[in-house]
Amino acid sequence: MASDAMALEEFPDGTSLNPVDDAGDKTAADLAPVFDVPVNISAVLGKAHMSVSQLLKLNRGSVLELDRKVGEAIDIFVNNRLVARGEVVVVEDRLGVTMTEIIKTEDSGA
Repeated sequence: MASDAMALEEFPDGTSLNPVDDAGDKTAADLAPVFDVPVNISAVLGKAHMSVSQLLKLNRGSVLELDRKVGEAIDIFVNNRLVARGEVVVVEDRLGVTMTEIIKTEDSGA
């Protein structure tokens, strides 16, 4: 049955569904249909595990120890998917994140 399958380049009418054919011709304007799609971006400084009783004891001024060290890269998630790592920066009087590493996954094209 697999021998009956045609490669994408072999369609009789000359069309192709291969997205890499014109990869060099793509521009930012090609993404215009998704510009208004909302995404959730999270920059995770670290994590901590505690019981509910420990959580209830927290108040203003409490220090919560995280599982990361000072200067260690933070994780950047888009829609709960790890996409990058970065460093915390100060921009004027606000905190920001500068991306230092893009995380590529094998299924990123799906």
